[in-house]
Amino acid sequence: MRHTNKSDKLTAEHLSRKAVVYLRQSSEQQVRRNTESQRLQYSLVDRARELGFQQIDVIDEDLGASAALGAKERKGFQQLIAAIALGQVGMVLSREVSRLSRTDKDWCQLQEVCQVFGVLLADAERVYDLSSMDDQLVLGIKGTMSVVELKVLKMRLMEGMQAKARRGELFRILAPGYVRDGQGQVVKDPDARVAEAIALVFGKFREMQSVRQTYLWFHHQGVELPVNKPQGDGMQIAWKLPSYSFVSYVLRNPFYAGAYVYGQRPTEIRWIDGALVKVSAGYREPEDCEVFIRDHHEGYICWAQYEENRRTMRGNNLQIDADASVAAVRSGHGLLTRLLRCGRCGRKLHVRYWGRAGTAARYGCMGDYDEGGSYCLVFGGSTVDRRFSAELLRVLSPLGMTASLAAIERCSETVSDERQALARQHQEAEYAARRAFEQYDEVDPRNRLVATELEQRWNTKLQAVERLTEALEALAEPAALQPADREAILSLGEDFAAVWHADDCPKDLQKKIVRAVVEEVIVAPDEAEENLLFTIHWKGGTHTRFEMPKPPSGVGRKTALEDVDIIRRMAVRYGDDEIARVLTKHKRHTATGKRWNVVRVASVRQRYGISGRRHATSDPQLLTLAQAAAHGEVSDTTIRRLTEAGILEYAQVVPWAPWEIRRQDLESEPVLSLLRRVRETGKLDLQGVRSVGQQSLFEAPHRQEQTQVS
Repeated sequence: MRHTNKSDKLTAEHLSRKAVVYLRQSSEQQVRRNTESQRLQYSLVDRARELGFQQIDVIDEDLGASAALGAKERKGFQQLIAAIALGQVGMVLSREVSRLSRTDKDWCQLQEVCQVFGVLLADAERVYDLSSMDDQLVLGIKGTMSVVELKVLKMRLMEGMQAKARRGELFRILAPGYVRDGQGQVVKDPDARVAEAIALVFGKFREMQSVRQTYLWFHHQGVELPVNKPQGDGMQIAWKLPSYSFVSYVLRNPFYAGAYVYGQRPTEIRWIDGALVKVSAGYREPEDCEVFIRDHHEGYICWAQYEENRRTMRGNNLQIDADASVAAVRSGHGLLTRLLRCGRCGRKLHVRYWGRAGTAARYGCMGDYDEGGSYCLVFGGSTVDRRFSAELLRVLSPLGMTASLAAIERCSETVSDERQALARQHQEAEYAARRAFEQYDEVDPRNRLVATELEQRWNTKLQAVERLTEALEALAEPAALQPADREAILSLGEDFAAVWHADDCPKDLQKKIVRAVVEEVIVAPDEAEENLLFTIHWKGGTHTRFEMPKPPSGVGRKTALEDVDIIRRMAVRYGDDEIARVLTKHKRHTATGKRWNVVRVASVRQRYGISGRRHATSDPQLLTLAQAAAHGEVSDTTIRRLTEAGILEYAQVVPWAPWEIRRQDLESEPVLSLLRRVRETGKLDLQGVRSVGQQSLFEAPHRQEQTQVS
């Protein structure tokens, strides 16, 4: 193209600065495909040299960046504006105005900065001086036309896309597991390995009832899934261990249920941090999309199964505020976790675990507790779980034989999911090895440069086949079900209750059984708050009810008065550790049935305002039985005989409490003489010895009551 000479607009000042060639293409696809457009834009460097510029910079950072409204910030354009503002630029060259801007805002900003700093604009045909009114007018018209052109093109493209989408014919990238046949119709991938792998995802989710557990199964078993991988201008299938997001994508995509949707995740333009930004909105439900066509093509699952999967995933939500959530099955002991609903306020009941092992479940409705109120309903979980289990077994036990027959049929299958997937991979590897051998076999042996490479590829394929063969051999085929095994399975079905209550029956399996047959359970107390009425909503619409006494939850229980009395009497002289030992000797328990310990004794003291200490300090003037024996250098039996004879006084606050013997009594006559004689002769002679009749350290009647030797 012949350029018009506009050297009269160029001055020495312009030429003393640098010329900037600005390049831009709207998308990565244009960058890859429209290489001729890039060549024409880069050729503007020669145009700048013809105009007399010695220093020329090329800004091509915006290749693949859109200039439309709400697009991401163009770093190259901002670099251009900054260079102009620094007075370094004499001319800006672009193939056409649309490369510089597609919005009025950016275009006006560029013109204003160029006019202030005396910078010329140039395209492939002419040079523009913004100080000239005529050039301003021409550039204004071109800029306006560029903006209008974008809107017109976008409108036409969108109308065409929407019309095609309404017919169910618009496809950007087909989901793995689908291809288009010769007539352009969407069909399942004829590759059996691909189709079986996608079907396996839905089969495992139906079994696991959790996206995460399904994802973990594929990783633990090493089973790969097909994913789309860019290859040239299109996509090809690549096999890899799936990510969590891919498993979730397959399960949530209505396309696998035979439905066509368009506009499931629309793009919106929002004002964020002082700029218009394009953002993708959240996923819409298929029925709420702009285009929704049921039974558009053959699905891997039916629509009813897709809706059931969607309800399961929505119910697995961990957010307590999500009222529809029942959460995924876990190993906690609460059998009815997230299945109970309060009959008073309609809220879901939550579960808390208590006890030393943290396994004692307690169900509760929050009510207005978070707003400063109180719990609506709280009760212990173990008793309710046992009563509910009895109701469940009453309903399910007649179906035990049917379940046994289904288990026998499943156990009789000769191929597991893992083995079948591995066998398909082995079959594909054998095919690839044969293809590699055929290519190697066809090459001229004298052409060693090619033959060596093909031989290496063939060996690689053979190694893959050998590795898969070893993996298949390691997965032994399941043995045929023996008659004894069939009888054992049938016996389990006959006594389903024994299986349910077996110690090795896992809690998560019990929960899966409950959730397979129960929609939810409504619980409400009676007027007297003594009984609970349960209404079970079974899957299918049937309702049954049962009533039971409200189990204690531990809230509101009081420590027995006998225990409080022992604590009060002993706390004067003894620590919480000694008090807990004595209560245990008396076979006493806390209000919740737990063994006494230091912490629980201290808690009761605090609750009843009893002063005391965790560990008491010893009084040197008061000796226990063992301390008295050690002080007198005799045995415990000698001290006991002296107290039985009334020669030595002792006291006990309560039975099993430590003996209390005063040191001055132990060192007085005739006790001191008797102890000396025992040490010398080894015998204790109490004949002719009278009790000294000393006054007791405590009240007189107290000693008579505490004569039990402990």
